Amino acid sequence: MKVCFWGNIAGALNGKTDGGGELQQALLAKALVKGGHEVVVLDFHSSEDSITPDGIRIFRIKGWNDGLRMIRMFTHRLPKLYASLKAQKADIYYCRIRDFRHIFAYWAARKVKAKFILGLASDLDAMNFSQRIKHSRFNSLWSGINGLLIELVYPWLLKKSDLVLVQHTGQKEILQRKSVNSQVLPNLFLLNEKLQKTDNSKNNFIYIGELNKRKGFAEFFNVVIKSPDHAFIIVGQPSDKVGFLYYNKLKSFANVTLCGRLSHTETMDQIANSKALISTSLMEGFPNIFIEAWAYGIPVISLYVDPGSIIEKEKLGNVCQGNIDKLIRIMNNFQFSHEFAEKAKTYVKNNHVLNANKVKEISSIFNGVLNHKD
Repeated sequence: MKVCFWGNIAGALNGKTDGGGELQQALLAKALVKGGHEVVVLDFHSSEDSITPDGIRIFRIKGWNDGLRMIRMFTHRLPKLYASLKAQKADIYYCRIRDFRHIFAYWAARKVKAKFILGLASDLDAMNFSQRIKHSRFNSLWSGINGLLIELVYPWLLKKSDLVLVQHTGQKEILQRKSVNSQVLPNLFLLNEKLQKTDNSKNNFIYIGELNKRKGFAEFFNVVIKSPDHAFIIVGQPSDKVGFLYYNKLKSFANVTLCGRLSHTETMDQIANSKALISTSLMEGFPNIFIEAWAYGIPVISLYVDPGSIIEKEKLGNVCQGNIDKLIRIMNNFQFSHEFAEKAKTYVKNNHVLNANKVKEISSIFNGVLNHKD
Protein backbone atom coordinates (compact mmCIF):
# COMPACT_ATOMS: atom_id res chain seq x y z
CA MET A 1 0.00 0.00 0.00
CA LYS A 2 1.20 3.50 -0.86
CA VAL A 3 0.12 6.35 1.42
CA CYS A 4 0.56 10.02 0.54
CA PHE A 5 0.79 12.83 3.11
CA TRP A 6 1.16 16.51 2.35
CA GLY A 7 2.03 19.60 4.37
CA ASN A 8 4.74 20.94 6.66
CA ILE A 9 5.82 17.51 7.88
CA ALA A 10 9.46 17.05 6.86
CA GLY A 11 10.72 19.00 9.87
CA ALA A 12 8.88 16.72 12.29
CA LEU A 13 10.20 13.65 10.47
CA ASN A 14 13.71 14.97 11.08
CA GLY A 15 13.27 15.91 14.73
CA LYS A 16 12.32 19.58 14.29
CA THR A 17 8.66 19.70 15.18
CA ASP A 18 6.62 22.82 14.37
CA GLY A 19 3.49 21.67 16.17
CA GLY A 20 1.50 18.79 17.61
CA GLY A 21 -0.39 18.07 14.40
CA GLU A 22 2.83 17.87 12.40
CA LEU A 23 4.38 15.57 15.02
CA GLN A 24 1.41 13.20 14.89
CA GLN A 25 1.56 13.03 11.10
CA ALA A 26 5.26 12.20 11.28
CA LEU A 27 4.67 9.44 13.83
CA LEU A 28 1.80 8.00 11.77
CA ALA A 29 4.01 8.00 8.69
CA LYS A 30 6.71 6.15 10.64
CA ALA A 31 4.17 3.62 11.88
CA LEU A 32 2.99 2.90 8.35
CA VAL A 33 6.55 2.38 7.13
CA LYS A 34 7.19 0.02 10.05
CA GLY A 35 4.11 -1.86 8.88
CA GLY A 36 5.71 -2.43 5.49
CA HIS A 37 3.90 0.28 3.57
CA GLU A 38 5.30 2.89 1.20
CA VAL A 39 4.96 6.46 2.47
CA VAL A 40 5.53 9.65 0.53
CA VAL A 41 5.29 13.22 1.82
CA LEU A 42 4.78 16.31 -0.30
CA ASP A 43 6.26 19.19 1.69
CA PHE A 44 6.04 22.75 0.38
CA HIS A 45 8.85 23.88 2.74
CA SER A 46 11.37 21.35 1.44
CA SER A 47 13.99 22.68 -0.94
CA GLU A 48 15.01 19.23 -2.20
CA ASP A 49 13.79 15.67 -2.41
CA SER A 50 15.10 13.32 0.27
CA ILE A 51 14.59 10.03 2.07
CA THR A 52 14.46 9.82 5.86
CA PRO A 53 16.35 7.10 7.79
CA ASP A 54 12.96 5.38 8.23
CA GLY A 55 12.56 5.18 4.44
CA ILE A 56 9.92 7.89 4.05
CA ARG A 57 10.31 9.71 0.74
CA ILE A 58 9.95 13.51 0.92
CA PHE A 59 9.24 15.43 -2.27
CA ARG A 60 9.40 19.17 -2.67
CA ILE A 61 6.66 20.87 -4.67
CA LYS A 62 8.53 22.32 -7.62
CA GLY A 63 7.77 25.95 -8.37
CA TRP A 64 5.92 26.52 -5.07
CA ASN A 65 7.42 30.01 -4.70
CA ASP A 66 7.09 31.02 -8.35
CA GLY A 67 4.71 33.75 -9.46
CA LEU A 68 3.60 37.07 -8.00
CA ARG A 69 3.17 37.05 -4.23
CA MET A 70 -0.39 38.37 -4.17
CA ILE A 71 -1.81 35.87 -6.63
CA ARG A 72 0.58 32.91 -6.76
CA MET A 73 -1.61 30.87 -4.40
CA PHE A 74 -4.12 30.55 -7.21
CA THR A 75 -1.85 30.83 -10.27
CA HIS A 76 0.92 28.49 -9.12
CA ARG A 77 0.60 26.87 -5.71
CA LEU A 78 -2.80 25.24 -5.85
CA PRO A 79 -2.41 23.90 -9.41
CA LYS A 80 1.05 22.54 -8.57
CA LEU A 81 -0.19 21.00 -5.33
CA TYR A 82 -2.99 19.18 -7.13
CA ALA A 83 -0.69 18.02 -9.94
CA SER A 84 1.92 16.77 -7.44
CA LEU A 85 -0.66 14.90 -5.37
CA LYS A 86 -2.22 13.31 -8.42
CA ALA A 87 1.18 12.29 -9.80
CA GLN A 88 1.88 10.16 -6.72
CA LYS A 89 -0.95 7.76 -7.64
CA ALA A 90 -1.16 6.64 -4.02
CA ASP A 91 -3.62 4.08 -2.66
CA ILE A 92 -4.58 6.32 0.26
CA TYR A 93 -4.25 10.07 0.76
CA TYR A 94 -4.10 11.20 4.39
CA CYS A 95 -4.63 14.76 5.66
CA ARG A 96 -4.63 16.31 9.13
CA ILE A 97 -4.99 19.85 10.57
CA ARG A 98 -7.83 22.01 9.23
CA ASP A 99 -6.87 23.40 5.82
CA PHE A 100 -9.04 24.16 2.78
CA ARG A 101 -6.26 22.83 0.54
CA HIS A 102 -7.06 19.29 1.68
CA ILE A 103 -9.75 19.34 -0.97
CA PHE A 104 -7.00 18.98 -3.58
CA ALA A 105 -5.82 15.77 -1.89
CA TYR A 106 -9.42 14.57 -1.93
CA TRP A 107 -9.80 15.42 -5.63
CA ALA A 108 -6.46 13.73 -6.39
CA ALA A 109 -7.60 10.62 -4.53
CA ARG A 110 -10.82 10.46 -6.48
CA LYS A 111 -9.00 11.09 -9.76
CA VAL A 112 -6.67 8.12 -9.29
CA LYS A 113 -9.40 5.99 -7.68
CA ALA A 114 -7.74 6.04 -4.26
CA LYS A 115 -9.13 6.37 -0.72
CA PHE A 116 -9.11 9.53 1.40
CA ILE A 117 -8.62 9.61 5.19
CA LEU A 118 -8.99 12.76 7.27
CA GLY A 119 -7.48 13.00 10.76
CA LEU A 120 -8.79 15.38 13.42
CA ALA A 121 -6.24 17.52 15.27
CA SER A 122 -8.62 19.41 17.57
CA ASP A 123 -12.10 19.20 19.05
CA LEU A 124 -12.82 22.30 16.96
CA ASP A 125 -12.55 20.14 13.83
CA ALA A 126 -15.67 18.24 14.88
CA MET A 127 -17.70 21.12 16.30
CA ASN A 128 -20.27 23.41 14.74
CA PHE A 129 -19.59 26.68 12.95
CA SER A 130 -20.64 28.89 15.87
CA GLN A 131 -18.31 27.08 18.25
CA ARG A 132 -15.36 27.34 15.86
CA ILE A 133 -15.90 31.05 15.29
CA LYS A 134 -15.89 31.63 19.04
CA HIS A 135 -12.41 30.14 19.34
CA SER A 136 -10.92 31.32 16.03
CA ARG A 137 -8.45 34.15 15.48
CA PHE A 138 -8.72 36.45 12.46
CA ASN A 139 -5.91 38.99 12.69
CA SER A 140 -5.42 39.77 8.99
CA LEU A 141 -7.31 39.85 5.71
CA TRP A 142 -5.75 36.56 4.61
CA SER A 143 -6.60 34.81 7.89
CA GLY A 144 -10.21 35.87 7.37
CA ILE A 145 -10.27 34.62 3.77
CA ASN A 146 -8.49 31.42 4.78
CA GLY A 147 -10.97 30.88 7.61
CA LEU A 148 -13.90 31.31 5.24
CA LEU A 149 -12.46 28.83 2.74
CA ILE A 150 -11.88 26.31 5.54
CA GLU A 151 -15.48 26.68 6.69
CA LEU A 152 -16.71 26.04 3.15
CA VAL A 153 -14.50 22.99 2.59
CA TYR A 154 -13.80 21.19 5.87
CA PRO A 155 -17.36 20.18 6.91
CA TRP A 156 -17.87 18.84 3.38
CA LEU A 157 -14.65 16.80 3.61
CA LEU A 158 -15.79 15.29 6.90
CA LYS A 159 -18.84 13.92 5.08
CA LYS A 160 -16.97 12.78 1.97
CA SER A 161 -13.94 11.10 3.58
CA ASP A 162 -13.70 7.33 3.42
CA LEU A 163 -12.77 7.47 7.10
CA VAL A 164 -12.23 10.16 9.72
CA LEU A 165 -9.68 9.32 12.41
CA VAL A 166 -10.48 10.95 15.76
CA GLN A 167 -8.30 11.36 18.84
CA HIS A 168 -10.78 10.33 21.53
CA THR A 169 -14.34 9.13 22.10
CA GLY A 170 -15.68 12.64 22.68
CA GLN A 171 -14.86 13.61 19.09
CA LYS A 172 -16.38 10.38 17.81
CA GLU A 173 -19.64 11.09 19.65
CA ILE A 174 -19.87 14.56 18.10
CA LEU A 175 -19.33 13.14 14.59
CA GLN A 176 -21.82 10.33 15.17
CA ARG A 177 -24.52 12.95 15.65
CA LYS A 178 -23.54 14.31 12.23
CA SER A 179 -23.62 10.83 10.62
CA VAL A 180 -19.87 10.96 9.94
CA ASN A 181 -17.99 7.64 9.83
CA SER A 182 -15.10 7.80 12.29
CA GLN A 183 -12.70 5.62 14.25
CA VAL A 184 -10.63 6.41 17.34
CA LEU A 185 -6.86 6.36 16.88
CA PRO A 186 -5.22 7.90 19.98
CA ASN A 187 -2.28 10.22 19.50
CA LEU A 188 1.02 8.40 19.16
CA PHE A 189 4.04 8.68 21.43
CA LEU A 190 7.60 7.59 20.64
CA LEU A 191 8.96 6.19 23.89
CA ASN A 192 12.55 6.82 24.91
CA GLU A 193 13.24 4.47 27.80
CA LYS A 194 16.37 6.40 28.81
CA LEU A 195 14.27 9.43 29.67
CA GLN A 196 11.73 7.63 31.86
CA LYS A 197 11.54 9.26 35.29
CA THR A 198 10.46 7.56 38.53
CA ASP A 199 11.26 10.31 41.04
CA ASN A 200 10.33 13.96 41.26
CA SER A 201 12.09 16.20 43.76
CA LYS A 202 11.65 19.42 41.77
CA ASN A 203 9.40 22.28 42.80
CA ASN A 204 8.37 23.70 39.43
CA PHE A 205 4.96 23.54 37.81
CA ILE A 206 5.27 23.66 34.03
CA TYR A 207 3.16 25.36 31.35
CA ILE A 208 3.80 24.53 27.67
CA GLY A 209 2.37 25.73 24.38
CA GLU A 210 1.46 28.79 22.38
CA LEU A 211 0.95 31.76 24.66
CA ASN A 212 -2.32 33.27 23.48
CA LYS A 213 -5.97 33.84 24.31
CA ARG A 214 -7.27 30.49 23.05
CA LYS A 215 -4.68 28.60 25.08
CA GLY A 216 -5.89 30.41 28.20
CA PHE A 217 -2.72 32.38 28.87
CA ALA A 218 -4.69 35.15 30.62
CA GLU A 219 -6.13 32.52 32.96
CA PHE A 220 -2.66 31.12 33.55
CA PHE A 221 -1.45 34.62 34.45
CA ASN A 222 -4.18 34.73 37.11
CA VAL A 223 -2.96 31.40 38.46
CA VAL A 224 0.56 32.81 38.81
CA ILE A 225 -0.72 36.00 40.46
CA LYS A 226 -2.59 33.95 43.06
CA SER A 227 0.33 31.52 43.64
CA PRO A 228 3.38 33.56 44.73
CA ASP A 229 4.78 30.61 46.69
CA HIS A 230 4.94 28.30 43.67
CA ALA A 231 7.62 28.26 40.96
CA PHE A 232 6.64 28.09 37.29
CA ILE A 233 8.45 27.12 34.10
CA ILE A 234 6.90 28.47 30.88
CA VAL A 235 7.85 26.92 27.53
CA GLY A 236 6.51 28.70 24.46
CA GLN A 237 6.25 32.03 22.72
CA PRO A 238 3.45 34.62 22.63
CA SER A 239 1.40 34.63 19.42
CA ASP A 240 -1.27 37.29 19.94
CA LYS A 241 -1.91 40.49 21.92
CA VAL A 242 -2.99 38.60 25.03
CA GLY A 243 0.14 36.47 24.87
CA PHE A 244 2.53 39.40 24.52
CA LEU A 245 0.75 41.40 27.23
CA TYR A 246 1.09 38.77 29.95
CA TYR A 247 4.41 37.41 28.73
CA ASN A 248 5.98 40.84 29.22
CA LYS A 249 4.38 41.19 32.65
CA LEU A 250 5.74 37.81 33.74
CA LYS A 251 9.31 38.86 32.95
CA SER A 252 9.47 40.64 36.31
CA PHE A 253 8.17 37.70 38.37
CA ALA A 254 10.89 36.07 40.48
CA ASN A 255 8.99 32.76 40.64
CA VAL A 256 8.62 32.45 36.84
CA THR A 257 11.21 31.17 34.36
CA LEU A 258 10.46 32.02 30.73
CA CYS A 259 12.18 29.50 28.46
CA GLY A 260 10.80 30.70 25.12
CA ARG A 261 10.59 28.09 22.41
CA LEU A 262 12.62 24.93 23.05
CA SER A 263 13.41 21.87 20.97
CA HIS A 264 11.27 18.82 21.56
CA THR A 265 14.07 17.12 23.52
CA GLU A 266 14.64 20.20 25.68
CA THR A 267 10.90 20.47 26.35
CA MET A 268 10.76 16.83 27.40
CA ASP A 269 13.64 17.41 29.82
CA GLN A 270 11.72 20.30 31.37
CA ILE A 271 8.63 18.12 31.76
CA ALA A 272 10.63 15.34 33.36
CA ASN A 273 11.99 17.75 35.96
CA SER A 274 8.65 19.31 36.92
CA LYS A 275 6.11 18.25 39.52
CA ALA A 276 2.96 18.72 37.39
CA LEU A 277 1.80 20.11 34.07
CA ILE A 278 -0.65 23.03 34.21
CA SER A 279 -3.10 23.46 31.31
CA THR A 280 -5.44 26.45 31.09
CA SER A 281 -6.32 25.96 27.41
CA LEU A 282 -9.97 26.56 26.54
CA MET A 283 -9.99 24.10 23.63
CA GLU A 284 -7.77 21.21 22.53
CA GLY A 285 -7.92 17.86 20.80
CA PHE A 286 -5.73 15.41 22.65
CA PRO A 287 -2.66 17.45 23.65
CA ASN A 288 0.67 15.74 23.02
CA ILE A 289 2.01 17.43 26.15
CA PHE A 290 -0.53 15.53 28.27
CA ILE A 291 0.80 12.22 26.96
CA GLU A 292 4.39 13.39 27.37
CA ALA A 293 3.74 14.40 30.99
CA TRP A 294 2.12 11.05 31.81
CA ALA A 295 5.00 9.21 30.12
CA TYR A 296 7.27 10.72 32.79
CA GLY A 297 4.84 10.01 35.59
CA ILE A 298 3.81 13.67 35.81
CA PRO A 299 0.11 14.52 36.45
CA VAL A 300 -1.91 17.03 34.45
CA ILE A 301 -3.85 19.74 36.26
CA SER A 302 -6.26 21.07 33.64
CA LEU A 303 -8.51 24.08 34.02
CA TYR A 304 -10.91 23.05 31.23
CA VAL A 305 -9.76 20.27 28.92
CA ASP A 306 -10.25 16.55 29.50
CA PRO A 307 -10.03 14.71 26.14
CA GLY A 308 -12.62 11.96 26.07
CA SER A 309 -12.80 12.27 29.90
CA ILE A 310 -9.50 10.36 30.05
CA ILE A 311 -8.11 12.34 32.99
CA GLU A 312 -11.11 11.55 35.15
CA LYS A 313 -11.58 7.96 33.96
CA GLU A 314 -7.93 6.97 34.34
CA LYS A 315 -7.23 9.31 37.29
CA LEU A 316 -4.32 10.96 35.48
CA GLY A 317 -4.59 14.30 37.25
CA ASN A 318 -7.34 16.80 37.90
CA VAL A 319 -9.89 18.73 35.83
CA CYS A 320 -11.14 21.96 37.39
CA GLN A 321 -14.19 22.84 35.24
CA GLY A 322 -12.92 26.39 34.76
CA ASN A 323 -12.46 27.06 38.47
CA ILE A 324 -9.07 28.73 38.99
CA ASP A 325 -9.37 28.63 42.78
CA LYS A 326 -9.88 24.86 42.60
CA LEU A 327 -6.79 24.53 40.42
CA ILE A 328 -4.74 26.51 42.95
CA ARG A 329 -6.03 24.40 45.85
CA ILE A 330 -4.89 21.28 44.00
CA MET A 331 -1.47 22.86 43.46
CA ASN A 332 -1.24 23.81 47.14
CA ASN A 333 -2.05 20.25 48.23
CA PHE A 334 0.06 18.52 45.59
CA GLN A 335 2.15 15.53 46.65
CA PHE A 336 4.27 13.38 44.38
CA SER A 337 3.27 9.72 44.27
CA HIS A 338 5.36 6.84 42.91
CA GLU A 339 2.15 4.85 42.55
CA PHE A 340 0.65 7.55 40.33
CA ALA A 341 3.86 7.81 38.29
CA GLU A 342 3.84 4.10 37.46
CA LYS A 343 0.11 4.13 36.67
CA ALA A 344 0.51 7.09 34.29
CA LYS A 345 3.44 5.48 32.50
CA THR A 346 1.49 2.24 32.14
CA TYR A 347 -1.47 4.11 30.64
CA VAL A 348 0.80 5.69 28.00
CA LYS A 349 2.48 2.37 27.17
CA ASN A 350 -0.88 0.64 26.77
CA ASN A 351 -2.59 3.34 24.71
CA HIS A 352 -0.16 5.67 22.94
CA VAL A 353 3.33 4.21 22.55
CA LEU A 354 4.32 3.46 18.97
CA ASN A 355 5.14 -0.23 19.34
CA ALA A 356 4.56 -3.40 17.32
CA ASN A 357 0.94 -3.70 18.44
CA LYS A 358 0.19 -0.11 17.49
CA VAL A 359 1.82 -0.62 14.08
CA LYS A 360 -0.47 -3.62 13.49
CA GLU A 361 -3.52 -1.60 14.61
CA ILE A 362 -2.70 1.24 12.20
CA SER A 363 -2.02 -1.14 9.32
CA SER A 364 -5.35 -2.84 10.01
CA ILE A 365 -7.20 0.50 9.91
CA PHE A 366 -5.61 1.60 6.63
CA ASN A 367 -6.00 -1.83 5.02
CA GLY A 368 -9.64 -1.84 6.07
CA VAL A 369 -10.22 1.46 4.31
CA LEU A 370 -8.33 0.36 1.20
CA ASN A 371 -10.25 -2.91 0.90
CA HIS A 372 -13.67 -1.50 1.67
CA LYS A 373 -16.00 -1.67 -1.28
CA ASP A 374 -18.09 1.46 -1.88
